[in-house]
Amino acid sequence: MIELATGLLFAALSWRFGARPETLLWCGFGAALLALAAIDWDTTLLPDSINQPLLWAGLSAALLGYTLPLDAALIGALAGYLSLWSVYWLFKLATGKEGMGYGDFKLLAALGAWLGWQMILPIVLGASLIGALVGIAMKMNSALREGRYVPFGPFLAGGGFVVLFAGPERVMGWLGWV
Repeated sequence: MIELATGLLFAALSWRFGARPETLLWCGFGAALLALAAIDWDTTLLPDSINQPLLWAGLSAALLGYTLPLDAALIGALAGYLSLWSVYWLFKLATGKEGMGYGDFKLLAALGAWLGWQMILPIVLGASLIGALVGIAMKMNSALREGRYVPFGPFLAGGGFVVLFAGPERVMGWLGWV
């Protein structure tokens, strides 16, 4: 199923970006994001062996001029990491419990490096909304037992895919930020 989904994703990315060298970069981004989402859903882990190269690839692509301006990618990576890191610590100080793992911070940092700091809030808002709806539906269908949780990584990845395919301009328009 993952291989089929990856093939369909590559076709969609080729349609979105056309026959350009950057399309190969976006295919690598998409494959890594899909793998991270599937792994997190199955294991509740976001492996550094995929997360960190995704971040560095995003920063490298920006440095080489293939995606964003480098400053937007750097600020995106910092904003992505620090935003969820801050939420983690506020939740932990308030409740004494961990609300998410460090892999989520790293994934949002990678998304920021690829998609820019302006897309961090839309990604997190979309991921939170869809994640909450899925969690509630799972709870209502007894698919989610007490004390268990739904991993956040697949929803962050989904938010990243929405921004990637819709484009930043359209996302900003949806939020009335244009």
